[in-house]
Amino acid sequence: MKKTDQLSAISTALDKIAHALQTMAGNAEATVRIEDDINAYLWDGADHILRPVHSVNRIPLALLEGVAHLRDILLENTLAFARGHGANNALLWGARGMGKSSMVKAIHGHIETLEKSGLSRLILIEIAREDIATLPILLRFLVDRPERFIIYCDDLSFDRDESSYKALKSVLDGGLEGRPANTLFYATSNRRHLMPRDMIENERSTAINPSEAVEEKVSLSDRFGLWLGFHNCDQDTYLAMVRNYVAHFGIEVGEDELRALAIEWSATRGSRSGRVAIQFVRHLAGIKGKSIA
Repeated sequence: MKKTDQLSAISTALDKIAHALQTMAGNAEATVRIEDDINAYLWDGADHILRPVHSVNRIPLALLEGVAHLRDILLENTLAFARGHGANNALLWGARGMGKSSMVKAIHGHIETLEKSGLSRLILIEIAREDIATLPILLRFLVDRPERFIIYCDDLSFDRDESSYKALKSVLDGGLEGRPANTLFYATSNRRHLMPRDMIENERSTAINPSEAVEEKVSLSDRFGLWLGFHNCDQDTYLAMVRNYVAHFGIEVGEDELRALAIEWSATRGSRSGRVAIQFVRHLAGIKGKSIA
């Protein structure tokens, strides 16, 4: 076992022990802590623990081809937040595999490489959709911290009869406590309004006042000041993604061969996206005997 893995295992064990003791004392929230040299965490809503992430699974920001305008908007928003200026919660919605979650992690990683003059320490915390109800507990811990935090939920959506969206809506905007000034909430979703269309239509068709029946649910997405829409890419954009990855990983292949293989790959998948592009490049690297991360 690597030394970092051993330290992580020890840290997790100590967190669990501390959490058990604090729970018995009626103060479970006090077990959350931030390490001096770790800027990414997973929030464990069941145990109220921040689990450190020693190596974030992300790609360089420059590899996000085809979504440059969206990248620039989110980067500007995040930099403003890190500088202590005004910034908005962001909802990245749209087509699968077009780099929504990759963009959030890449921007955080990019900011880590910048000169720290004028920038606060920026920490990324991922929260699972299933733990959204515990978000207020996390925020109460973070509110007095000197760092600034991006709380990130991947693939956020709510199904029929779920009520946890109410906790999120309250935190984002309208609750008594509200969102602490040192936190932003970024979410990715395939749904623009964070719920299935048939759920919205059903609410409209059965309500006495259809517009008011869905207003509470639909208004959740309105709490996000930034709506960034990711759409399926055309063939030229897909090929540009492929070329970008090939150049980054140093894979030697002729342009004609690359184009033919990439188009064939996307045809077998029935789609074109950043995810399909990197999957093809991994396949190509195997053919060419190239090892890539």
